[in-house]
Amino acid sequence: MDAIDRNLLDLLRNNARLSYAELARQVGLSAPAVHDRVGKLESSGVIRGYHADVEPSSIDLGVTALIGIVADPAVDMEDVSAALQGLSEIESCYFMAGEESYLVKARVGTIAELEQLIVQLSRTRGIARTRTAIALSTTFEGRPRPLLS
Repeated sequence: MDAIDRNLLDLLRNNARLSYAELARQVGLSAPAVHDRVGKLESSGVIRGYHADVEPSSIDLGVTALIGIVADPAVDMEDVSAALQGLSEIESCYFMAGEESYLVKARVGTIAELEQLIVQLSRTRGIARTRTAIALSTTFEGRPRPLLS
């Protein structure tokens, strides 16, 4: 990956709707050359996808919680990971070093829905216990860090 690829990634991370012509203008290449480079970044797995960044409260997901999960060491971690992946309320899941095995970010509409999720987690085979923190507001999230050349 060279400086032009990194520049393309920075541009796309900030606005994935830029046209190939606009990307080409900003990096100093032709649109077909940019199309080829972006295609290679996609096929190699560097670019994993494109999505719309939607305000969660506008789709009735106004409660954000960070849930630390301690897994039972006697259970296969892949089984726990699969169970977590199957819960649509969980937006992100991180395998952690330290006491907690996972840290997940969950979005739900109400505190009652969060309670149901926590109960469901506590009944999940392989989860020993959880610790939940509720976000009061979001200062920022998903901010792309500029890539170093």
